[in-house]
Amino acid sequence: MSGPTLVIELAEPVPPAALRELRALMTGLSSHFEEKRPGYFDVNVPAERLGVEDRREEDWRKPFPLPLLGNTPVDEDLAALVGFNPQREDWRRPFLVYLMGPGVGDEDIFEAEHEDEPEVEAVLGFRPTHAVNVSACCNGGIDHVATALLTAAVMDVIGGVAKAELLDGQASAVAGLRGVLGITDDGWPMVLGTAEFLRAWVGQPGFRLVK
Repeated sequence: MSGPTLVIELAEPVPPAALRELRALMTGLSSHFEEKRPGYFDVNVPAERLGVEDRREEDWRKPFPLPLLGNTPVDEDLAALVGFNPQREDWRRPFLVYLMGPGVGDEDIFEAEHEDEPEVEAVLGFRPTHAVNVSACCNGGIDHVATALLTAAVMDVIGGVAKAELLDGQASAVAGLRGVLGITDDGWPMVLGTAEFLRAWVGQPGFRLVK
């Protein structure tokens, strides 16, 4: 991924009813929705639908210049030819949100990400059986905020514990936030917490996830 990723650790497989609720959540939040397999969502989630404003400068939204067209309006045939209207900026926020683990898919990724984590398991109080990755496909500041808030929304539906790697100096900054379950340093510092923690962390000055 070109942007940050958060992991939701699960103590048991996601029940079918919870998976249906997750699908409904992703459908409702997304401006583009594709389910590549049960529990694997390729989506665009506008930041505004997560309750935050994308405050990039207005110049960023200027229409794409088309000097060869002069003042000719962009018609439907041209838009169809290039696949999009080049004079209209698309503020989509692309994400991959996918369940992984035995019986659901991406077992190798799950095993690689969860081997030899005794400190994490001690904080969790369980050995994860499955997990959900929430991965942004862009790396702007707004993408870090949206990743955390989207992860919290997913946790509201399926539960679990969020696991996030920390940048240098972040451990002391997040230690006192509500919803923190623990901080580990087994080779790389990580924080584990609730959805409430993610929402509290987003509000901290200089908030940033590890890419």
